[in-house]
Amino acid sequence: MLACQLSYPGMFISFEGIDGCGKTTQAERLVVALQNAAIPVVYTHEPSSTCLGRYLRQVLLDTKNMLLTTRAETLLFAADRAEHVETVIRPALAAGRVVICDRFADSTRAYQGYGRQLSADFIEQSLQLATQGLEPDLTFLLDVPVEVALDRLAQRGVPAHRFETAGPEFYHRVRTGFLALAAQYPTRIQVIDATHPPDKVQAAIWRIAAARLTPPLM
Repeated sequence: MLACQLSYPGMFISFEGIDGCGKTTQAERLVVALQNAAIPVVYTHEPSSTCLGRYLRQVLLDTKNMLLTTRAETLLFAADRAEHVETVIRPALAAGRVVICDRFADSTRAYQGYGRQLSADFIEQSLQLATQGLEPDLTFLLDVPVEVALDRLAQRGVPAHRFETAGPEFYHRVRTGFLALAAQYPTRIQVIDATHPPDKVQAAIWRIAAARLTPPLM
């Protein structure tokens, strides 16, 4: 009942990690936990569900587009993110909602920067154009060894998307990138050991998120 009587300012929380880390499951669980605490929350993801995002998602993830150049790939993500920020994320934050986003700019830094090995300058220029400086207030990096992630992906029984066909070495570079970002931004990016059972991972995420809210829930 106490949460219903409190007003929470907008807060931007992102979930990051290599494919198969469990971030989508945990993002959705945090959304439910916030709803149960009567906190207004918006759940979104990238590539986004905007009209532009739905089209670009198909282009970016379809294995038919394996010859897409890395620079074009990065700029397509930037186009989706620009639309996403302007039409979904910023309006929700301005309305005082907590925004939970499954992937944001750190995915570009890790996947296209470290994974595809594009220059950091090019990556940051594309991000600045897309976000106009918007960064999450809090990022959960769900970390698992590459072998664990690939085994989880294989067990899903669904066709692999374009990034999932890139191979273990690509994912090792991406994971290295995410961990480097966590070391660079230790206050914003909280590394969560996602090899633990989902309930334990969820509890660790909730402790951090609840303490970061203003006023805190704990």
